[in-house]
Amino acid sequence: MPDRPPRSQWLDVWDQFKSHKGALWGGIIFLIIVLGVFIGPLFWTVEPTFIDIRARNQGPSLSHPFGTDQLGRDILARMMAGGQISVAVGMAAMLLALFLGSFVGVIAGFFKRLDGPLMRLTDLFLALPLLPLLLVMMLLFREPLNAAFGPEQGIFILIVCAIGITSWMPTARIVRGDVLALKEREFVLAARSIGTTNTKMITRHILPNVLSPIMVSATLGIANAIITESALSFLGLGFPPDFPTWGRLLFDGTDFLQQYPERVIWPGVAISLTVLSVNYLGDGLRDALDPRIRGR
Repeated sequence: MPDRPPRSQWLDVWDQFKSHKGALWGGIIFLIIVLGVFIGPLFWTVEPTFIDIRARNQGPSLSHPFGTDQLGRDILARMMAGGQISVAVGMAAMLLALFLGSFVGVIAGFFKRLDGPLMRLTDLFLALPLLPLLLVMMLLFREPLNAAFGPEQGIFILIVCAIGITSWMPTARIVRGDVLALKEREFVLAARSIGTTNTKMITRHILPNVLSPIMVSATLGIANAIITESALSFLGLGFPPDFPTWGRLLFDGTDFLQQYPERVIWPGVAISLTVLSVNYLGDGLRDALDPRIRGR
């Protein structure tokens, strides 16, 4: 019989990921949510900021499937616009936290003399109270950034930087632990013996082998960023009132909770589904990318 061609490692990863039903459904639901908020406005062309006082406080109907708010604005259009901002904040803040955490983790794990100072810096950030620190950053930098970039872009930059700067620590600790283990592996010692520079050692041998925890941290970082942005918007420190996000819609709906509870239900369900699907996706990726679990 002819020899079978070697099987790709990524096919093994995909097979393991498919066996995790929660992760598979989480990925499908997250994809549906992302497509809904970014492609949905192409089909539902109602402006989220259009005010129609005659149609205010209406329930679900064919013309307004999710109803209207106290100013007659279409809630479905505002949900899609708010989803774009919430998902964009989650992605951007995750990328910033991932870059900072991976950089600190790799440097701390690879260079022994920098390990102590960088890990004490990580411990310092972990000891800081997150929500008060975010509130202080909002109060200090909101006005300067609004003046420099405008109210919408300024608050977007501020929220992304605030979340990213305060959430890189778990990634740094995980990556550092993997780098410390990889540094003693035979292929790294062999590369060092032939005179490979530190830069090439990190980029060619260390980073490709720590992609697994980095990718898992990425998925979980999106959920953390969306929750944090929603909390800030719910406290009234997020985007401007006329600029919808899911957290802002939740904040606006609390004043009408008894009369129109669906105004709180829609953004609450969107936040919960997004965070839950991303968490299941991260669990599945962790199992699929771990060679000790793969194949079980």
